[in-house]
Amino acid sequence: MLPIVAVVGRPNVGKSTLVNRIVGGRPAVTEEMPGVTRDRREFRAEWIGREFLLVDTGGWELKPGEPIVSEIRQQAEAALATADVIVYVTDATAGVSDDDAGVIKMLRSADAPIVFAANKIDDGGKDRLIDDLWALGIGEPFPVSAFHGRGMGDLLDRIVELLPESEEHPPEDDLPRLAIIGRPNVGKSTLLNHLLGENRVIVSDVPGTTRDPIDTVVELEGETYRLIDTAGIRRKPRITEDADFYSVLRAREVLAGADVALLVIDAIDGVTHQDQRIAAEVVEAGASLVIILNKWDLIDDEARDIMERSLGDRFGFVSWAPVIRISALTGARTKRIPGAIRYVLETRQNRIGTGELNRLVREWTGAHPPPVRKGRRPRILYAVQGGVGPPTFIMFVGGGDLGPDYLRFIEGRLRNELDFTGAPVRVIARRRERAPA
Repeated sequence: MLPIVAVVGRPNVGKSTLVNRIVGGRPAVTEEMPGVTRDRREFRAEWIGREFLLVDTGGWELKPGEPIVSEIRQQAEAALATADVIVYVTDATAGVSDDDAGVIKMLRSADAPIVFAANKIDDGGKDRLIDDLWALGIGEPFPVSAFHGRGMGDLLDRIVELLPESEEHPPEDDLPRLAIIGRPNVGKSTLLNHLLGENRVIVSDVPGTTRDPIDTVVELEGETYRLIDTAGIRRKPRITEDADFYSVLRAREVLAGADVALLVIDAIDGVTHQDQRIAAEVVEAGASLVIILNKWDLIDDEARDIMERSLGDRFGFVSWAPVIRISALTGARTKRIPGAIRYVLETRQNRIGTGELNRLVREWTGAHPPPVRKGRRPRILYAVQGGVGPPTFIMFVGGGDLGPDYLRFIEGRLRNELDFTGAPVRVIARRRERAPA
């Protein structure tokens, strides 16, 4: 396994900005307000040839006033328990607060070595602020500006110097990627914790608790996956904070790279218009889809009948997706999920030979010719399967346009012929240009 570097500190000292600077890009949500980072987040990082796992944590507070703040603190403490190196971040321009003192007291009982990052030292004129920080007794303060990048080389040199030797580890880039998606507060994080067998992310009744995608590796029934729990995808009018906006944006970025999306639906609410929109985004992204009806144990028989009808009516366009009815809280029927994941990963790789495909297309178009459009009847000249994951078919057409309705007809026939359960099937029409005389 890669050595683990945990970044800790009180709220709003620049931990996520420091993580973004080390990793590159903006993988962690940052905002000028405390408590934006809530769960532990893990990133692969590298410096002068050494790879390590960088763990971003929520702000640690000495006297948490709300239950969710207490859970953020527990997540930060859990990160310390597994760390090989701890990076303690403080705002050098703000002095030492009671929260800082509490973090330092906790760090003194940790087993891992500590690297002290004195943040927000943007220029040499502020270097004098470092002198007072030596008195804290946790080692040399490294003056850095995570925002501007000042001093980061020296800080990273020290981190790498303290890292234990890495063990051989298999590359993770080839692991199938699973995304847990859905509206806010439908049980996505509860499901993730159940699949992992630990309280990896904070679970709260407050919608929007998860803001950053939580990326981790999990083994389910002997198969290894990269599992990502995303922030709840809200409708645009309900996105009221910058952090919410970037969280939703990152959830959609995760979906774009996912092989399988586990769409969690609150069975109490039924299928909403927003659930339909999210399912449509899954299809657009090309990910396979498994629908998870959560809280199934909390509704009676009448409500279940209504839910089943709602599912058929509103999710008719993804009727090919398997549906699993579970309770993420109790774990009821969650054992069905790994098998469904494995199955839909297989079906998205299914192929039809070119000869067989063209024989079938001729049969289908002979029985049901494409409709005449603008006075011309299109004709499918040739068909090929252009790819898998998701299955993609290309129809070379002459004489007119097929239209989306006929492409859906071809998709339906393809699904009847070969098992594409859980996989979106793309059927693309391409006009075959007339050869020059």
